[in-house]
Amino acid sequence: MRPPKDIKLLSGTSSRPLMLEIAQHLKVEPTEHLVSRFKDGEIRVQILENIRGHDVFIVQSTHPPADNLLELLLLIDAAKRASAKRVTAVIPYFGYGRQDRKDQPRVPISAKLVSNLIEVAGANRVLTVDLHADQIQGFFDIPVDNLFATPIFKEFFKGLSPETHTVVAPDVGASKRARAVARKLGDLPLAIIDKRRPAPNQAEVLNIIGHVEGRHLIIVDDIIDTGNTIIEGAKALIEAGALSVVAAAAHALLSGNAPQKIEDSPIKKVIVTDTIPTVWERKTDKMEILSIAPLLAEAIRRIHNEESISALFI
Repeated sequence: MRPPKDIKLLSGTSSRPLMLEIAQHLKVEPTEHLVSRFKDGEIRVQILENIRGHDVFIVQSTHPPADNLLELLLLIDAAKRASAKRVTAVIPYFGYGRQDRKDQPRVPISAKLVSNLIEVAGANRVLTVDLHADQIQGFFDIPVDNLFATPIFKEFFKGLSPETHTVVAPDVGASKRARAVARKLGDLPLAIIDKRRPAPNQAEVLNIIGHVEGRHLIIVDDIIDTGNTIIEGAKALIEAGALSVVAAAAHALLSGNAPQKIEDSPIKKVIVTDTIPTVWERKTDKMEILSIAPLLAEAIRRIHNEESISALFI
């Protein structure tokens, strides 16, 4: 791959290791920039190179704390005011995406608010991975490229047989994502867990749709937060006669004691990507972390060269 011309790569503090890995894949030097704090803790950013007329890509996941989101907004504003030709917000994990509709009285639509903030800050385009809800793309009035971690998982799980393996959606809402993964892995059968949520971060399995007895199963989801969804699902699947259960998710928040709960669960292995950098600090023996950098680097190259992104997933 020839180094792209006129690309400028920046990041906030939390996603800097990922940005550096993307820069290696693109064979470009990261743009010199400063993200620091004033004495009172207020965020200060400064771009230390000329970026006038350049294609600027700012890499930053917006997981908690909220400083990560604010760093992204300030970097976008700084790049826009420095006369960048185009500013693309590269958001490996789009935080605040789980409140994407008004499903209860007097609640915000957080995903819409964050979308507005990114757009008003001056972003011309957004590149993200596995949005929690596809409709979030419609909250923006600028182009949004929503990548899927499917190619990363396809490489890891290659060679599975439809005679022995089944992909499982942890709920009905995840069935579209699980079906896409099942197709990419060689048209594996699909099963769905019918569950309800009595409260946020709680899951209760009601039924299993599909044949799982005597099979090796792969639960596919977008986010692992407390781990309750995949753990309760794995327990139900093992009770239904599954031989083994592996879980795969693009984003690993791993809140609270989730790593220990996963370690104590019947799940054989958990496969995640590094869209959220804290995953490296919370890794356990059962976890396998795959790099999202090659996929993001190729998408950045294609955006810069005005090439198709959807061709990555054919």
